[in-house]
Formats: sequence, C-alpha cells, structure tokens
Amino acid sequence: MGGPVASSSARRGLLPGLATPTPGSAVWYYRRSPLGLLAAGVIAVFVVAAVAAPWLTPFADQGRGDAELPSRLMAPNAVNWLGTDDLGRDILARLLFGARTALIVAVGVVAAAVIIGVLVGAIAGYFGGWVDEILMRITDTFLAFPPLLLAVVVAAALGPSLRNTIVAIAVSWWPWYARQVRAQVLSLRERPFVQALQVVGVPTRQIITRHVIPNAMTPVWVQSTADLGAAVLTAAGLSFVGLGPRPPTADWGVMIADGRQFVLSGQWWIAGFAGLAITLVALAFNLMGDVIRDVTDPKTRGNL
Repeated sequence: MGGPVASSSARRGLLPGLATPTPGSAVWYYRRSPLGLLAAGVIAVFVVAAVAAPWLTPFADQGRGDAELPSRLMAPNAVNWLGTDDLGRDILARLLFGARTALIVAVGVVAAAVIIGVLVGAIAGYFGGWVDEILMRITDTFLAFPPLLLAVVVAAALGPSLRNTIVAIAVSWWPWYARQVRAQVLSLRERPFVQALQVVGVPTRQIITRHVIPNAMTPVWVQSTADLGAAVLTAAGLSFVGLGPRPPTADWGVMIADGRQFVLSGQWWIAGFAGLAITLVALAFNLMGDVIRDVTDPKTRGNL
C-alpha cells in the first residue's frame, strides 16, 4: 500500500535516505550546509545513545543507579572510559541513560508546548473578537513572567519528578507558540482559499485543523527544533537546583550538581563530561534550527 507513495516521496527528495534530493528542495539545501550536517550527526548520536543506552554499555545497572562503592572516584581508564562518580558508577553509562532522560524531557516539553500554543493561537487568530481578546490576555499573563522563573515556581509547587519537569517547562513556553501561530492565522484567514472554504460551507473545525493550522506551521517547526536544545538546558538547570528527576534516575543536571564538589579536588570528570554533553546537544539543536530556518526562507536559502 505504501509503495507508490514512498517512491513518489523519494523522487521529490523528501526521503533523503532513499534517493538524491531534488535540486532546489529544502533537503537539498540542508545537505549543502556543513554545519547543518554536523548538527544532524550530533543529534543522531544523541538519539541513538538515548534509545540504545542499555546495549551500549556493560554497566547498564550502574547507568540505572546501582552503586559500586569500591570503584568510586576513579579517573578515566581502560575499563571506565570516562571514570566513575562518588558512588562508583560508570560515568559513560550515566551519560547514556541521562541522554534518555534529556530526550524524554526535550520531546515532551516541546510537544506539549506546541500542541497547547498552536491550538490557542489558531482559535484566537481565526475567530478574533472577544475570543481573541480573552485568549491573548491569558497568554500575556504567562508571558509577564520570565520563562525560567515560572518553570522554577511551577516545578517547586509540583515537586521534583520527570513528569513535573516537563509540565513546568511546557507551562512557561506555550505562550510563545500561541503568539507565533496567531500572527500567521490572522493573515491566513483573509486568504481567498479560506474564504472560499467558508462560502461553500466547510465546517469551521475542519477549516482550522486541515487548512489553517498546516499552513501556519512552518515557523513553528523552526522554533521547536531550536527549543529542543533549550529544553535540555532548562531541564538541566532545574535538576541542578534539585527540581528535576529524583535519584537514582540518571540526569545530566544532577551529575553536574553532584560533581561540582569534586572539581577542585581533581575529580573533574563527573561534572565535566555531563556539562560537555549538555553543551554539544544544545548547540546541535540550535544550529539545526538556524539551518532549517534558512532553507525554508527563499530569501536566505540561496546563501547556502
């Protein structure tokens, strides 16, 4: 059933692994960007590490939190490539399982923020009037608080856990998507194709979900890609101050918090490798977001 569709997509260059992208397509332009390819490679490694963590290390139990006290605070060596922490757990195993936590938080936060923001923005922009006024005043109320401060307050109120971390960050981020989508929908609702759908009697819900929202999503995809990296950073910050997942769950922010007390005594690898992982992943998502923005904008894609 999927044969004709798949082959057609491949010919158009939408599936880069199956065929050479069509010259001039977004994928074709993306492949011309060395930074974009580097970012995609780093993100691919991050995703593989998160998904396959139990099979990539012989110390999977330590990655899940089991202590090995006789091996505590060992420097990088032939057995523990990145050393061990204060409980004797292999740092590489903790990083791999921490990648799983970071991926869950990043995807969960962005997905929740996009869903809420897109729905609110689309309804406000399409209907206008008092509906728009009420929804935008609610949005402005959330925007009045610095996002990180609001996330800290919500996380502190809900208590430390992986789920509450996702909720806390998503609550502070959805208004940005709502504003973004509303601006797009305000323009789209005046387009002839939307007015034609209204004239022929297409239900409002169908117009919004099938025609308006899909045409308003391009800037959302660009922003959400960059926000994946920001979500990793923000979640690490919450974990650092004790508002993230509870031990023994592997988390990069917790690793930095636990390892900072050993940096001055020479055991830099506990916090150092976790900080490096956060930096690389956040930078990769930001670079990918920048390149996607460039390739989706006809004014800038020619520079690639």
